[in-house]
Parts: sequence; C-alpha cells; structure tokens
Amino acid sequence: MTKPPLTLYLAAPRGFCAGVDRAIKIVEMAIDKWGAPVYVRHEIVHNKYVVDDLKAKGAVFVEELEDCPDDRPVIFSAHGVPRAVPAEAARREMIYVDATCPLVSKVHIEAQRHAENGLQMIMIGHEGHPETIGTMGQLPAGDVLLVETVDDVARVEVRDPEQIAYVTQTTLSIDDTAEIVAALKARFPSIVGPHKEDICYATTNRQEAVKAIAPRAEAMLVVGAPNSSNSKRLVEVAARNGCGYSQLVQRATDIDWRAIEGISTLGLTAGASAPETLVNEVIDALGTRFDVTVEMVETAIENVEFKVPRVLRVPA
Repeated sequence: MTKPPLTLYLAAPRGFCAGVDRAIKIVEMAIDKWGAPVYVRHEIVHNKYVVDDLKAKGAVFVEELEDCPDDRPVIFSAHGVPRAVPAEAARREMIYVDATCPLVSKVHIEAQRHAENGLQMIMIGHEGHPETIGTMGQLPAGDVLLVETVDDVARVEVRDPEQIAYVTQTTLSIDDTAEIVAALKARFPSIVGPHKEDICYATTNRQEAVKAIAPRAEAMLVVGAPNSSNSKRLVEVAARNGCGYSQLVQRATDIDWRAIEGISTLGLTAGASAPETLVNEVIDALGTRFDVTVEMVETAIENVEFKVPRVLRVPA
C-alpha cells in the first residue's frame, strides 16, 4: 500500500544546548573520576532518556542534599541551586561540583549585584521551577519578588518604585517575556534591566526556528519532557504562530497518530535537553507511515561551547 507523502520541516537549531551538553559531561566525568555512585541533586537536565542513561552509568538522582551521603560526590543540576545548598555541602565537607549553566550563573550574578546596589529584585519566571528557585535563592528569603504574568505586574508590591531591577528565567517565551517587561517598565519607569538579555541564546534560537516553520506546517511535534520549560514553550510558540496542532512528545511512542492523520506537512524540533537520538527515533517512526521528504529550516548557527570545571580534569 502506498504511503502518503509528508514534507517534514526539521528545525535547526534544535536539541542539546551548550549548557546541557556541559552538565551531562560533568556527570559522566565525575563517574569516571570518582567511580559510582555519584549523586546528582535534581535531574541534571529535564529529560528522562538522559537521566536513565546516566543512572545506568552510576548516577543517583535525589531531590535534596540531605538525601546524599557525606562521603560521595554530589553534582548540582544545570538549573542552578540556592546559595544555601553549596554552603551546606561545604559545611558537611562534601565533594561537590556545580553544573549550573553559565548563562544561569550570569543571572545569579546580576541578582546579587543589583541587591548590593540597594535595588529590590523582581524575577520573571515560573513558580516552582528549579531555575527560579535557584535564582531567587541567591538572595535572602523574601528579597526577590516573582511575577509570572502581566497581571502579576499590576499586583506586585515593592519597597521603593525608584529602586528596583528585574531578571528573568532563561527558558521563557520571548514574546510573553517582552510583554511582561513592557508592563514592568510602564509601571516602574526607573526599573533596571539586565545588560544583556537573560533569555538564553538556545531558547531564543529554538523559538525562532519554530516561528519560521509554524505557518508552513499543519502540525508540529516537539521532542522534550513535560517538565522542560523550554520544550513546553516551543509547543506554545508553534500554536501562536499559525500551526494548527502542536504536541509535546518524549519519544516516538508518545506520538498521537490520529491527531496527524491526513496531514501533508509537519514541523519537528526538540527542546534544549532532548538528545538527537530521540529526534531520529521520531523521524524513523514517521517513515513507517509516511513517504517522508525532509526539508531543513535553519534560522541560526550555534557554535557555543562551555568548559567543564577544572576539578574534573584528570591530568594526562
């Protein structure tokens, strides 16, 4: 039986970013250096496939530092942690390695610097997300005010409207964040923003690629985890930019085939914590049902690389 034709618009960039790649390497190098088990506080990145692979190699994932023994190394996830976490690890004389993405660390430094200059901090982010918790935890409890929406801006109460600054989570929707920033500036004309955009290059690039594909595709598949902020934003961006149907899938087995039955154009991308192996798995699955023609849609070229901490570099 002849398979129906499908034009597959494959987003580029997609998948792993430099911060995710660095964090995974840190766990692998820690296992090589110290042997198993190595403990990781929180999922190193939000992807079950990656986490399961590292578990098989000897990583043990826990949610809190208190779940780690004193005599084994612990790694802090790419999302960042409150300052109290490494302080407690040092008090317990633990070996620890901070795998926080350097672009998240940049936001931490900004928050600390603004506070040192006497400015009250407002953070644009998602409540409960590890990155938000980590960034807000750089300052004493209550010193950072969280806003998630434009409506939140109208309700937020500050000490002095002339002495405030804002930072953002690195994985937010570019368009949503722009609206919130505009609302902050309208209410607080003196508010101080970051010297350089906090939303990271990888989040921006992946959203721009989706924007380029969405008007041309009847449906969009985003490979990523349900707890991955940047992956969920890609689903939303597709829907807002002309794509009739967008779905988040962890891997090929999650595809809702009924939802894409009868289509002739499909977009495919992956969140920053999703490995290319899972993208290829989806393409192979599509090939079993469609006569697939792949068309690359490249909107940016990424050549960013972050070095791993020196503590993990084993002398030759």
